[in-house]
Amino acid sequence: MARNLRFLVLILCITLVCEAAVFHPISDAHRSAALELFTPVNGSFGSLKEAYEALRTFEILGIGKELNIRDSTCPFVEETLGSSSSNSWDMFYALGVNRQLKCEINEEVYAGIASRLKAYVNAANSLLDFYYSIGSLRLLKDLTSDIDVLLVDADGIFQSIKALSQSDGRWRYSSNNPASSSTSAAGAALQTLAGVVLLASSEIDQSLIRTLTNDIVKLFDSIEKYDDGAYYFDEKVADAREYQGPLSVTSLVVRGLTAVASATSESINLPGDKILGLAKFFLAIGIPDSAKGLYSQIEALACLESNRVSIPLILSLPATVLSLTRKDQLKVRVTTVLGSKAPPLSVKLIQAFNSGSKDASIIESQELKFDSENDAHLLDAVLKSVDVGKYHFVFEIVLHDSENKNIYATGGRTKVPIYATGVIKVDNAEISVLDSDLGSVETQKKLDLPGETALSLSANHLQKLRLSFQLTTPFGNPFQPHQAFLKLRHETQVEHIFVLGNSGKQFEIMLDFLGLVDKFFYLSGRYDIQLTVGDAVMENSYLLELGNIDLDLPEPPEKASHAPPQPVDLYLRYGPKAEITHIFRSPEKRPPPELSLAFLALVLLPILGFVVGCPYTSEYYHLRTYCMPGKIGGAQSVCTFVEFPNAIASGRELEELPYSNSICHICYLVPSRHCGSSLALCAFLGEVGSIHNVESAWFLGRLLDVGWAQDPFSPCLSISQVEICLRKLEFCLQGIAFRMREYNTCKPTRGTNHIDKFCHRIQMS
Repeated sequence: MARNLRFLVLILCITLVCEAAVFHPISDAHRSAALELFTPVNGSFGSLKEAYEALRTFEILGIGKELNIRDSTCPFVEETLGSSSSNSWDMFYALGVNRQLKCEINEEVYAGIASRLKAYVNAANSLLDFYYSIGSLRLLKDLTSDIDVLLVDADGIFQSIKALSQSDGRWRYSSNNPASSSTSAAGAALQTLAGVVLLASSEIDQSLIRTLTNDIVKLFDSIEKYDDGAYYFDEKVADAREYQGPLSVTSLVVRGLTAVASATSESINLPGDKILGLAKFFLAIGIPDSAKGLYSQIEALACLESNRVSIPLILSLPATVLSLTRKDQLKVRVTTVLGSKAPPLSVKLIQAFNSGSKDASIIESQELKFDSENDAHLLDAVLKSVDVGKYHFVFEIVLHDSENKNIYATGGRTKVPIYATGVIKVDNAEISVLDSDLGSVETQKKLDLPGETALSLSANHLQKLRLSFQLTTPFGNPFQPHQAFLKLRHETQVEHIFVLGNSGKQFEIMLDFLGLVDKFFYLSGRYDIQLTVGDAVMENSYLLELGNIDLDLPEPPEKASHAPPQPVDLYLRYGPKAEITHIFRSPEKRPPPELSLAFLALVLLPILGFVVGCPYTSEYYHLRTYCMPGKIGGAQSVCTFVEFPNAIASGRELEELPYSNSICHICYLVPSRHCGSSLALCAFLGEVGSIHNVESAWFLGRLLDVGWAQDPFSPCLSISQVEICLRKLEFCLQGIAFRMREYNTCKPTRGTNHIDKFCHRIQMS
C-alpha cells in the first residue's frame, strides 16, 4: 500500500513539472545578430521606422554606440517634425528616433507638434490613429517638460477607444467593421489606453481601469500553450486587417500588458506560470531571422524584464551533456530574461531519474552549492551516482525573501534532460565459423574491439557465422546501444545488414548461410565485414572494418532472383570530368636564323650590284610616258605607253599626242635601241582585244614585259601590272600610228605595214 502511494505521489509530481526543455536568456549571439540585421547603409537606415526599431534594439542590448548615424539621420528627423504635412505615423517614429539621438529641435517645433497631435487625437476615428497620436504625445512628454501634452478630455478619449473592444478581450481596428476582431489590435489598444492614463490631466475613473483589467484577464483566457510550457497568442480570424505571426502578436500583447500595469495601480490577477511561459516562448525562438522579428522579441523581453505583474526568472544549464570521463560538474544558472542577476535564491535538485525507468530515483532532494565567482549553482556529487545514460533532473527555485514571491515568477519545478556520457568497454568479442550439421567450431578468432582487425575467413552455404561481444559501462553495468548491426558487402557493392540481438549481457548474431543463399542472390565471392556500434551517450562509438569472408554459394536456380542494380554514383555522373589534354603536332624544324639571313644576302647581292652599276652601262633604260585622256563625251582618260627613242637621243622636247589634255606620269622601261617595242605594243593590243567592258572602258590586256611602273598620283597604276583603258579606240590608235610615222621610228615599209594591219584589225573588232 505504501509503495502504491509513493508511486501515485511520484506521478503527481511529474504532472506538475514543466516538460523537458532548456531555455537560455539573451546572450552575445543576439547582440551579434542585431548588428548584422540592423546595418545602416551609407550611415543611415532606409526609413525612420527602421531607424527607431534599430536604435531601440541597440538600447536594450547595450550595443551600437560605435555606429555614427546621428549626422545622417537627424536632418530627416528635423524635416519630418518641422513639416506641417507629417502625419501621426511619421511623427511617432521621428520622435522615437529623436529620443535616442537627441537631435537639435527647438521648443517652438515641439509646441507646434503638441498642438497638432492633440488635434489628431480629437479627430481620430480608428485605433491606429489613437495609437500613433497618443504614442507620439508620450514620447514628446519624455523629451521635454516645458510643453503641455496633457489630455483634457481623457475620460472621453478612453471611452472612445474602449468602444472598439470585444467581449472576449480582443479589439477592433475600426468601428466600420464590427464583425472583425484581432488579438494584435488588443495589444495596440492596451498600449494606447495606458498612454491615455499617463497623459490625463485628471485621474481616470477607476471603474474604467477595472474594466480594462478584466479585459486583460479575458484576453489571457484565450492564450495558447506549447508542450514545453511556452505560452503565446495568435490571430483567431483569417480576415483580420493585417495578419501577423505569433511573435509579433504576442509581443504587442506583452507590451500592452506591461504598459497598463505600469500606468495604473490596479493589480492584474494573472498566474505567474503564464508570464513565465510568455518569456519561454520568446527565448525558445532563439535568434529571429529578420530585423522586425528581432525587434519584437527584444522589446517584449525588455518589458518582461521589469514589470509590475511578475518578473520571470529563467533556469538554464550551460551544458546538458556531462562526461564521466572528464568528471564534469553540473552547473545551473538563474537569471532574468535579459541575463541580469537574480535576487537571492537557492536551487534544489528535487529528483533525478533515468528516462527509461521513471519509478526509480537515483538522486532526491539535494541543494546545489552556489558559486559566487561564476554566478552558478554546482552539484559535485552527481557523477558519483550517475551512470552512462539519459536522465531527467527536476529542479526547483527557492527565493530567500518571501516578498519576492509576489514579484518574480519561478514557474515551480523545471524538468531538464541530462546526458551522461562515458567510454563503453567491449569484452569477450569473438567471431567464428561453425558447421551447420554438428555445430562444431571450424574457425574461431578473438577480436580486439574497437581496435583494428584484418580477418580473412572462408565458408560455404552449409556453414554458419557467429559474432558475439559484451558491452559494459564504467560502473560495470550492461549497456545497450541505440545502434548495433553487422553489414556484409559483396564485391559488386550489394550490401546486407543484420541487427545484433541482445540477450541482456551479450550481443550475438548467428548467420546461417544455407537459409540466406536466396537473400544473398547466390553471389559467391568475397564479402567485407563491417560492425557498427553507437549511441548518443557512448563516447567511443565505432564503425569498424573487421575484414572479409570468402563465401562459396551454390549456383542459382533458373527462377532465382537477381541482385538489384546498384545506384549510379552521382559524383561519377555529375562530378568533374578528367582533364582533357590536347596533343598538337610538333613544329617542323627550321634552319638556323643565321643561315637564312646569309642566303637572303646572297640573293639580294646581284640585284644590288645591278642597281648600282646600271647607270654606267650602255644598256641604260630611258623612261618616257605619255597620257592621252581623250575626254570625249565625259569619258575617262586613256593611258598608253609610247616610246620615242629618237627624240630622247636628240634631246628634243617630247610632243603631246593628239586628243590629250594632261600628262599621265607612267614609267615604262624600254631599251632605247629596240625601236620596234611600240609597234609590238600595238600589235599586242590588237591581238588580245577586249577582255571585259566596264562602263565602256575596255581592258585590253597586261603588259608582262613591263619591268616596273610607279606613279604616286594616279590610282590606276600598280607595280605588277598596268591596266590600259581605251575610249574611242579608233581615234586613239590612229593618233598613235600617225605619230610613229612622223618620228620615223622604224623602216617605213615595215612599220607602215604593221601599223596598217594593226589599225585594220582594230577597226574590224
